[in-house]
This record gives sequence, structure tokens and C-alpha cells, in this order.
Amino acid sequence: MADFKVKRICVVGAGQMGHQIGMLSALGGFHTTVQDLSESALEKAEVSLRSIMKKWVDKGRITGHEAEAAFNRLHFTTSLEDASKDADFVIEAVVEKLEVKRQVFEQLERFAPSHAIFASNSSTIVSSLIADATSRPEKVCNMHFFFPPLVMDCVEVVMSEKTSEETAETTLEVSKRLNRTALLLRKEISGFVANRILGALHKEAINLYESGIADFKDIDIICKKALNHPIGPFELMDLSGIDVCYFVMQQRFEETGNPEDKPPSILEDKVKAGNLGRKTGKGFYDYQKQEIKS
Repeated sequence: MADFKVKRICVVGAGQMGHQIGMLSALGGFHTTVQDLSESALEKAEVSLRSIMKKWVDKGRITGHEAEAAFNRLHFTTSLEDASKDADFVIEAVVEKLEVKRQVFEQLERFAPSHAIFASNSSTIVSSLIADATSRPEKVCNMHFFFPPLVMDCVEVVMSEKTSEETAETTLEVSKRLNRTALLLRKEISGFVANRILGALHKEAINLYESGIADFKDIDIICKKALNHPIGPFELMDLSGIDVCYFVMQQRFEETGNPEDKPPSILEDKVKAGNLGRKTGKGFYDYQKQEIKS
């Protein structure tokens, strides 16, 4: 990577997206620091990644040497300043709430070098809503990975009107070095491409279920058997996190004010009850007595 200016990557957030993005970065040869305010979240992230990489080594996907070399490039910290002070490229992967992301970008503006690019992994929030929290809107874009990042081979790179061509090209190149297929969107729209299509599917699936047309399990089976989807919409919401789905829909509703975009009550009820899917052991399905595969 001697001719490529991005050497160090900072990933903000060690949740279900952030820690895997960090691993992709380290596997791609970048010196990577994953930051989270929670020490326990960082510890959990490292344990999870070591487990996943052991399985990769056992299956022959990578060698033990390659795995250890990646971990030597991967670091964890609770300090945002330490994580970003030498970063050439920052990937934000915190909760899907605009005010939280703006706070993170305001802090990054103080800590990160002036040349650093800031990319948001948001699945819905366009970067122009965050960029003015910095003095470098031309260096801000969306870099949307899909869950789980270590498995899904797609990244949506989205430009705002102020994102520079250099920023877009660098983000595409970083994606390439992470061994991911990246597609460039030159026009912003909430939810981008994949999540707008997926959101329509989720919305209709929930409507059919709430209307008593079919049980959610039957809807999942129909989507898999008739449409050849690898996973049903309710299974996918459980996998991604029902809270994530809820926040995405809530953000869309706040932007449009359209009552049709308001999150369904069934999602709100599950979020309030803490039944968020696989990560809590219960969502639409009950996973408490099932082994959850990585």
C-alpha cells in the first residue's frame, strides 16, 4: 500500500457492525483502531472476532499467520482522541440516531487530522445532515456496509452535493482493499438503494401479518420458497436488530413527516419490551433455546 495515502483507519463504535468493519480493515492491511465508550463492548468485540477468525482458519479461508497479522494491526480503545488523532480515514458506526452521529462528528473534527475523511456507516441518514458538524463537508460521505460486514459483499458509497470526487474515489478504493464490492451513488436519498427496497418489503410483510392475512412464520417461508430469498423478512429483522429497523423507520418518518413512514406499532412494542431479536434472545422468534451460529 506504499502508493496509497490511507494507512490508518479509525472505526467509531464496537457494536454488531463496527467491530466487524474493524476486522475487515485489519484484514485489508490497514492499521486499525476500534473505539467505543464501553470497555465491556470492546472486550466482547475482541472475543467475538477471535472466535470468527478461528473458524475462518479452521475452514481454510485464511491462514493462522494471516489472522494473527490482522490482529496485530487491530487495536481497541475507549478514547476517541487516541483512536482518531493519527487516522487517515474514519468510519462511524454508532447508533442510528442523528443527534448522536452529529456529536461524534463534532468530536472527530477536533481530534482527527485535517486530511482525514469521515465516512458514516448509517443505513438511512444521509451525510449532508451530519457534514455541517465539521469544517470539512467535502471530506464527508456515507459508506454503508451490510450486516454482517464480514459476510456481506456490498458497500453503498453515497456522495452529498459537497462531497468531493477525491473523497468518493478514496472511499471506493478503501472498500476495494477491504475486498468489498462498492457502488457509488451520486445523489442522496434517505435509505439509499438497498434499504429503500428492503424497507418496502418489511413494511408490506408487517402489514400482511398485522392484517391477519398470514402468520409471520408463513410469510417468511413464502418469501424463501416462492421468491427464493435466503432469509425471510421477519428473520432478517431479528438478525439485524429490531431496534435498528425501528430507528431507521423513525428517522425516515422524522425526515418526511409522512404518516405512512411511521414505524409500525408492533416494532415499537418490541423495542420497548427489549425483544430486539437474536442479540437479546427474542424478537419475532424465540432464540433462547437455540444455538445462534456466527
